[in-house]
Amino acid sequence: MHRPPTPTRPGTSTREPRSGLAARLGGWSTRHRKTAVFGWLLFVVLAATLGGMAGLTEPTDSEQSVRDSARATAILEDAGIEEPPTESVMVSSTGKGGWRATADEVTRAVKDTGRVKNVRDPLPSRDGKAGLIGFEMRGDPESEDEKPINEVIDAVGKVRDAHHGDGIEIHQYGEASAEKWLGKMLGEDFAKAEWTAVPLALGILLVAFGALVAALLPVALAITAFIAANGILALVSNGLHMEETTNSVMLLMGLAVGVDYCLFYLRRERDERAAGRDADTALRIAAATSGRAVLVSGVTVMVAMAGMFLSGLLLFKGFAVATILVVFIAMLGSVTILPALLSWLGDRVDKGKVRLFRKHSLGGRKRDRAAGRRKPAGRISGALLRPVLAAPGLFAVLAAAAMLVLAAPALGMKTEQLALDKQMPKGAELRVNAEKISETFPGGPEPARVVLKADDVRSPEARAALADFKETVRKDTGHFGRGVETAVHADENVAVIDVPMAGNGTDNTSLAALDVLRHTVVPDTLAPAAAGGQVYVTGEVAGSKDFNDQLKDGIVPVFVFITVVTFLLMLVCFRSAPIALASIVLNLLSVGAAYGVMTAVFQHGWGASLFQAEAVGAIESWMPLFVLVVLFGLSMDYHVFVVSRIREAKDRGISTREAIRDGIRATASAVTGAALIMVAVFSVFATLSMQDMKQMGVGLAVAVLLDATVVRMVLLPAVMMLLGERNWYLPRWLRWLPRMEHGEAVVPVAASHSPEGATPLDAWGAGPYGQPPQLGDRPPEHVR
Repeated sequence: MHRPPTPTRPGTSTREPRSGLAARLGGWSTRHRKTAVFGWLLFVVLAATLGGMAGLTEPTDSEQSVRDSARATAILEDAGIEEPPTESVMVSSTGKGGWRATADEVTRAVKDTGRVKNVRDPLPSRDGKAGLIGFEMRGDPESEDEKPINEVIDAVGKVRDAHHGDGIEIHQYGEASAEKWLGKMLGEDFAKAEWTAVPLALGILLVAFGALVAALLPVALAITAFIAANGILALVSNGLHMEETTNSVMLLMGLAVGVDYCLFYLRRERDERAAGRDADTALRIAAATSGRAVLVSGVTVMVAMAGMFLSGLLLFKGFAVATILVVFIAMLGSVTILPALLSWLGDRVDKGKVRLFRKHSLGGRKRDRAAGRRKPAGRISGALLRPVLAAPGLFAVLAAAAMLVLAAPALGMKTEQLALDKQMPKGAELRVNAEKISETFPGGPEPARVVLKADDVRSPEARAALADFKETVRKDTGHFGRGVETAVHADENVAVIDVPMAGNGTDNTSLAALDVLRHTVVPDTLAPAAAGGQVYVTGEVAGSKDFNDQLKDGIVPVFVFITVVTFLLMLVCFRSAPIALASIVLNLLSVGAAYGVMTAVFQHGWGASLFQAEAVGAIESWMPLFVLVVLFGLSMDYHVFVVSRIREAKDRGISTREAIRDGIRATASAVTGAALIMVAVFSVFATLSMQDMKQMGVGLAVAVLLDATVVRMVLLPAVMMLLGERNWYLPRWLRWLPRMEHGEAVVPVAASHSPEGATPLDAWGAGPYGQPPQLGDRPPEHVR
């Protein structure tokens, strides 16, 4: 339907501009507020209800594993062999043999609970000062009932208390006790994250906006986006099984991205109101500018996350689905439900003013009413930016050097799939128990597991092979520990052999033992008895090695995909090869600095106390790839937002230098506020108990902080200043690319409402949806 021209008035433009997708969505939602608001609420409730009914479908052990570890576990699953949780209790004394009587008491105590089976006789240590008792838990291995393991732990504890002060030490560790601790700790940690991250984000927004209603909007949108995405994730998990950790990643990403998108949108709307625009015009400007930036940023984040599908690991596929869902929903809400709410609230968005924060708030509407003008914004950022623009070469070198210094420790990064005892906080009872047992009985708590599938496991050849294997391992004391255990499942023709290995499970000694086991002992002894070579090694060490190897193979295609796609998206968005290339280089500097800090803190222990962390000698194996993908996606929030404002100013006809200055100053407070929220949310995860959560929190918090300050406030303007007009270079053979409008909304206002310092160009330009002048357009005569 043809739209009638907008009536003209003094100081306004009569040109009706084209409107982009974000502007059209914003326009529709403001015209249909009830439909948008109630439709959103219905969508959230429906998604949460259906997801709750379906429940999250978790992956099997074989789906979580890769390579030989996955093949070994699949043999057990296909045969229906359920491995019961195992427990180990070590009794030690100051003298040789002094532990035996107490070990007998422990054996009787655990048997009397009726919760255990296959209790093995104590295995003496090499020095004769300790004995290791092994047994299995009864019942369903998948049961979440903690009563059986609690009774066993209590029984062992009573014996320990009875011998307190006798020079006897008793340490218990195993799958059941570790899972009990893990379940309790995860529940407490995630509750802490949820109840801490949300108030932190709200507090920062309250300082930023100085009004309770304005601060609540982004938090409400982020939370509802997370709830809806969580429900849809449960439905998706029926096809692609998900681990529980994806929920924490979704919460983290949902809060960070959802709040950021709203912050950018709200900031622009408040800026335009402060400039004297009416409520409707301010919303149109925000939709056409910040709304467009939100769409571009959201698409970039989602595409970057899709790169994780190339890793070949189910864990990363789950992360990809979770983040894509929550980012898409948050992005959609930011350009639909948010403008509808802002249109409905009007000036009531400033309700609940907090006077303490008003003078520090961003985009406030306080104006010098006597002059009808507002005070210029960005004074602090302008002062900081002045020397950068005056000496861009010097500051570019200094900033890049600082980032490279921070990244230097990453050259020696070591990754591994951290064992559960390393995931525990220092001093935790279970961790102490695991370390004590491993020191005395190498490989005792978590031995390698060899799975043999034969035509007939009871045949003389198979029995001879098993005996030969056990004898070979017994003789090789340099690589293997004592206490090889063999379980033969005759009906399924499967044999499972647990082999304790030398080392602590993660060091070079353990890896060397695994290599000998896989490539020498197993091929020489068991392979002839296997049908079709179906003999594989799994276990904690093997699983970690396979996971690391898969990551090394998968990180290259993921990296190539992310960099290429990000470059292309930036190229199309800004029609500039230098800016697209700079976005890749700057992101890599942020990622490198994050890697360096993580390595320094968690591998070497430098400054670990500052983060209430400790050195564990390695970085969790999935962390580097995850941080790479997340930072490449999230840093686009700032990059698109800042560069869009710079391009917007450039499109108005001012010089590149002035465009950089105006763009950075106009976005500084919003970028700072967004960064503080992200850093706060990520820092919450750095305070959790699990080591991988700490590493993720510290790595992402440091990277976002550096990206929003050193990179976006120093490196980006310095590099753009050095490039000058070459910033906008586009090869001739690429000029067919579509032109995306960045026009600030120099939406016309009455001359009496023009802000202080407004140039004639500021009073001429776009129409209601904030579009910029088009190529070939000429300003009115009074501008020329």
